[in-house]
Amino acid sequence: MTTLVRDSMHLNTADNVAVALRALKAGETVDGTTLLTDVPMGHKFAVMPVAKGSPVVKYGQVMATATADIAAGEHVHVQNCAMAEEHSTESEQRGQVHAKPERTTFEGFLRPDGRAGTRNYIGILASVNCSSTVCGAIAAEANRVLKPKYPGVDGFAPIVHDQGCGMAGSGEGFDTLVRTLKGYRDHPNFAGVLIVGLGCEVNQLTLYKRDDWTRERFQTFNIQEVGGSASAVRRAVELLEPIAEAANRDVRETLPVSLLTLGMQCGGSDGFSGISANPALGVASDMLVAAGGTSILSETPEIFGAEHLLIARADPETGAKIEAMIDWWRAYADRNGASLDNNPSPGNKRGGLTTILEKSLGAVAKGGLSPLSGAYAYAERIDRPGFVYMDSPGYDPVAATGQVASGANIIAFTTGRGSCFGAKPAPSVKLASNGALFRSMPEDMDINCGTILEEGASLEEVGRQIYDFLLDTASGKKTRSEEFGYGDNEFVPWKIGAVL
Repeated sequence: MTTLVRDSMHLNTADNVAVALRALKAGETVDGTTLLTDVPMGHKFAVMPVAKGSPVVKYGQVMATATADIAAGEHVHVQNCAMAEEHSTESEQRGQVHAKPERTTFEGFLRPDGRAGTRNYIGILASVNCSSTVCGAIAAEANRVLKPKYPGVDGFAPIVHDQGCGMAGSGEGFDTLVRTLKGYRDHPNFAGVLIVGLGCEVNQLTLYKRDDWTRERFQTFNIQEVGGSASAVRRAVELLEPIAEAANRDVRETLPVSLLTLGMQCGGSDGFSGISANPALGVASDMLVAAGGTSILSETPEIFGAEHLLIARADPETGAKIEAMIDWWRAYADRNGASLDNNPSPGNKRGGLTTILEKSLGAVAKGGLSPLSGAYAYAERIDRPGFVYMDSPGYDPVAATGQVASGANIIAFTTGRGSCFGAKPAPSVKLASNGALFRSMPEDMDINCGTILEEGASLEEVGRQIYDFLLDTASGKKTRSEEFGYGDNEFVPWKIGAVL
């Protein structure tokens, strides 16, 4: 049994709620407030009366509107709160440049284009859903036959999906798919690539030629041209052997942290995510940026209501891009009969999150305090260092797929409920927001950020732990998700537009 150093957290002097760090019972007096109701762990209680129609404030920002009078000591959640019609729009915070950390190198694979690989996979990419099953079979056969012969290869990763045909051959949806697949084709964690099509699809292989790669590193073919599915597997193994021979010669060398690009994700969030794992990852992000690296924040529907905190740290052009993304998502939700407050999910709410505003305020904490140096479309190649934003849905596999396509060679994924995830070819580090989760799922969690809640560890201490773990992982240390084998089924390109 872990002994807590405190029972609740009051995060900002402007807040009229506090967060319970353990299950609290009616009648208890906690930090000067006598509870009128039970309050589950991770949930909120009022520290002062909140009148009906008044804002509920957390992190010093509006997170909801009270739908009833709330007394001090009462549980604050969906039964007495709703989405606020107006949210905070001003931030006193501006971008802060942090001191360069002591550790500024890792061991990685330097690629001919100057980028760095943290892994040495060979990618088996499907151009269309029709070749996805064959690509899975090719990867399985190559891992069985070729991988034992070439131990320097981390594996053969199938990159398969359900798109590529039944869609317009131009426009936003098609362009997004092509951009995403090209991002994976060119990814530095791939030492070589084989792309397999069927032959008659909209998404033709001719779009993916690479004249700057040798045949030892890059090949393509269509199933219809080689005799069918079984023949395609045999042909693929023949083509993959010289690719594997070349990849097996690749060796790690000492490289600067400036060649690392971190994709930051959160999924299965709870009431602790925004006060432990996310801001601790923000510290690690700031350290990476200070060392010259790049970190990517995404999931636009999950920054809604907190976008002003990012815009305050951006130049006018970048800030305008963020505003345009929010406007696009409002219109997108409207024309599809949805609401941006469809989030949080049922699991998020059980974990203590009440509205998307509250979730967003915690989610942006992953971005630390560094200036925002750029904003990018989904799967667009990141062309500058620093803290940047990439547009994406809030659905974790889709968002992470876009980040990897943009160049992320490592992923950090925070969770309070226990999301299981991998992201081949990028290793995924899992950060638990609370100790109970870390102890209940040790096979999936890499770092326990719950020490901030249970032991009083500082965000800076845990942030440094995350930063060092990321560099160790980039240098070859396997994560829990890699040990289990996650990553073959998490390539999910954003699907936009009509299915025809």
